[in-house]
Amino acid sequence: MSTAGTLTKDKTVTCRLHHRQVDVNVSLDSLNELFSTLPLPSILGGNCAKADADGFSYWAYGPREIFELQMNCDEPFERLQAAIDKYKLESHKDANLPAGVFRGGWIGYFSYELGRYIERIDETAVDDIKMPLIRLGFYDKVICYDHKQNRFLLIALEFDDDSQSPDEKLDRLEDFLKQAEQIKIPAIGEACLDDINASSLQCNMTKDYYLQTVEKIRRYIYDGLVYQVNFSQRFCCDYEAEPIKLFHWQNRHNPSGYSAYLTSDDFAIVSASPEMFVTVTNDQISTKPIKGTRKRLPETSDENIATNKNNFKELADSIKEQAELNMIIDLERNDLVRICEYGTRRVTQGRTIETYPTVFHAVATVSGQLRLRTTFCDILKAIFPGGSITGAPKISAMNIIDETEPTCRGVYTGSIGYISVDGSVCLNIAIRTVIIKAEKAYVQSGGGIVADSDPQAEYEETITKARALLAGIKATEKKIDI
Repeated sequence: MSTAGTLTKDKTVTCRLHHRQVDVNVSLDSLNELFSTLPLPSILGGNCAKADADGFSYWAYGPREIFELQMNCDEPFERLQAAIDKYKLESHKDANLPAGVFRGGWIGYFSYELGRYIERIDETAVDDIKMPLIRLGFYDKVICYDHKQNRFLLIALEFDDDSQSPDEKLDRLEDFLKQAEQIKIPAIGEACLDDINASSLQCNMTKDYYLQTVEKIRRYIYDGLVYQVNFSQRFCCDYEAEPIKLFHWQNRHNPSGYSAYLTSDDFAIVSASPEMFVTVTNDQISTKPIKGTRKRLPETSDENIATNKNNFKELADSIKEQAELNMIIDLERNDLVRICEYGTRRVTQGRTIETYPTVFHAVATVSGQLRLRTTFCDILKAIFPGGSITGAPKISAMNIIDETEPTCRGVYTGSIGYISVDGSVCLNIAIRTVIIKAEKAYVQSGGGIVADSDPQAEYEETITKARALLAGIKATEKKIDI
């Protein structure tokens, strides 16, 4: 069933929650491979980095319903909230699951351009990839892996009109675990990040245009129009391999805490995002912006180890990077004031340098308590898109992004994740994300431009961020030379 078109008031559908714990030793890679062969799969996590993020990975397939809206649609938030409100969870004796676990519901993405329906933003960028503005699937059968407890949880929702009993749904999920035990993933090719030549790829702008635009943004900053703008460029290359191969590569060589794998009939999304956009559990909301990146080398030599120590210290001590993150922390706090109880907003994690396989990132966490009766769309309209990938002030930055970036961002810097039937939410910022459509792979990367930004250094930072994705493309698609 697909939901789109005219706005209608759907009849409320009551669902009951069932779950089962299964103790098996199944490779996450094997489970990823198996689910990639099922109808319309969605995978969130599926790698070891999830243990240090929200702690849970999810596999779902065969959505009960698809909700999809195209660019330039009418009333997207009204339609979206109606779809979310359609399903209501009934309390059930099997509902004793860990807090924050996805209990079934919607998985999918929100494009960056959804922000145009929240603020008055110019529309000059070209929508050349032409993907849906929003695409979500409602999943009633989910495998969850609890990384901290090292256990699998099988989750099923029961409906009055079901053709399968809850036990049949859970049995089917358990069968998948048994099948995955028999799957062996072939060796995954490696690619040296330093050998990746991004200049050989098709790009939505020339290097000269990028450098000149950074100077243009700096003039806007000096003129007082904006403090910071996240400016990005997009690379494109042929890609005829199975998208799951790229997901395997990223999970092996670039595991990320908020990674995702989504497919539809005509596109696939492989996200290796390290950034959490928003988490909601028991009316507590958190956002965790990233601002500041340095290259990290494989620690295979004393020279690389020394370089990494220097890069870590340089990021930690950078006054410029500290100022950038502080601006975004203030922006996020101001966004949260629209939906949080007075006096509950706080920085729960100050600036911290986190280590990832290919980069170091500076991060912070801002949290608060939601007001009563705050809806999911209230949350989106208050904080979407994330300030770390727009700049500050947000509206001015978004207008400059539209003016200077020639193509729509689409999924890039939008959000991927879930909205559970119990109201919990976990969405990433869709950075480090590859879009695969019509045998083309699209990779976009950017950085925050401030008054003292060096254009060449900013350009190199976008290349550093893109290299891990381009290396995976090169390793899994043997027909191209990057």
